[in-house]
Amino acid sequence: QVQLVESGGDSVHSGGSLRLSCAASGDRAVYPMAWFRQAPGKERERVACIDAFGTTTYAESVKGRFTISRDNAQNTLFLQMNSLKPEDTAIYYCARDKYRTTYCSNFAVGYWGQGTQVTVSS
Repeated sequence: QVQLVESGGDSVHSGGSLRLSCAASGDRAVYPMAWFRQAPGKERERVACIDAFGTTTYAESVKGRFTISRDNAQNTLFLQMNSLKPEDTAIYYCARDKYRTTYCSNFAVGYWGQGTQVTVSS
């Protein structure tokens, strides 16, 4: 059974940085992975994606500030978040695609993590 466990969420001031991690277990194969976030009263949105080939895509709101990466040997996904803003406050979830060979444009969530809270104060 695949499990995704996020960590690294915290409370920071505007302009600060955080690094989120997502440890995957249960399947060593390389799949497209993504980070989503959900703020109170808002829909869950995808902020970054990395496919099995290492190609990345970002939401416009985080381009230039967030970087998604992965360590396939450790089966871990990362999200480096710099220049954080209060509007980045949300629960951040990592997700794995249902299929191994899709691109981020066709991302279909197969598994979710439990989420980690990020709070940015002004």
